[in-house]
Parts: sequence; C-alpha cells; structure tokens
Amino acid sequence: MIVLLAALALLAPDVQPVKHRVTGLFNKEREDDLREVVKKLQDVTIAGIDFDTAEVTFSYDPVKLLGKGNEKQLLERFDNMIRQASNHTFGVRPLCATPKEKLTRLEIPVAGLDCRACELSAYEVIFKIDGVEQATCSFKQGKMTALIDPEKTNKAALEDALKKRNVTLKTP
Repeated sequence: MIVLLAALALLAPDVQPVKHRVTGLFNKEREDDLREVVKKLQDVTIAGIDFDTAEVTFSYDPVKLLGKGNEKQLLERFDNMIRQASNHTFGVRPLCATPKEKLTRLEIPVAGLDCRACELSAYEVIFKIDGVEQATCSFKQGKMTALIDPEKTNKAALEDALKKRNVTLKTP
C-alpha cells in the first residue's frame, strides 16, 4: 500500500490518502462491489480496505474532486458521489471517534437471510442504530455481527430492531 501511495504522489502531487468508514460493506464479497463502484469515479482509487472496521483508504485530490469547503461538506459531497455511483448501496461516514478498546463486538445468530438484498436490509436496520460503528451480515454463516459503543446501545436493542424488520433470530 505504501508503494502505491508513493507512486500516486509522484504522478499527481495533490492526490492524498483519505480514510473513511464505508457503509454497505456488510460482507467480504462486497469488497469487490466497492472496487467496481470506485472505478466509476474519475480520479479516485482505493489504496486499502480494512473490512474489520469498515474503513477504506481512498486516494484522491480533495480540492479537485470535491471543491472547497469544511470537512463535513467535503464528506457529504464524497458520500453523495459514492451513493450515486453505487445506486445507494454504499456510503461514507466519518471515522469512528470512540476508541476501539471501548467498543464491543456482538454476534447475533439469524436465519432466513438467503440473498444479498435480505442481508443488506438487515444490515441497514442495524447500522442505523446510534452506537453501531460497524456491522456485518452473512446468510452463509447465519449471523450478524456488530461493533458497538456499549454506552449508546446493546444487544437487546439490535435484536429488537431485527425483529421489527422480520428477521428471524436463531436461539443458541
């Protein structure tokens, strides 16, 4: 990754690595989907993907790509670009502000999620909960995982949200 970033810096001196949390990255198979989406964006490349935290390092020239503005405005513009290019299945958020050692990883056994649309639907209901920093969903593994801030949410809140979306929870 360092070699790629150094090469980009030589070719385009204003290109820089920018890290964002990516929404919609709910299973490993979605990494290839994200790469295809980014290919649609002119002057943007992926320098690295950390699936465990849903953090992606992109390389682009922020001023050339997004214009001028504050950090929140630039993030919103980049989010809109990713959403449009992905038909609203990916988005970006700021990096997690809570220290990783204060986060808790939960696992919730689920059943009946037999396609990507079902996985995406279950993922979206979980990821929208305040305090959920990262989530995954796999019908092959029959589970959802979530990295949460335990001061903001808990397993019961996630399970209730899934039940409201008619996701079947397996009993251990």
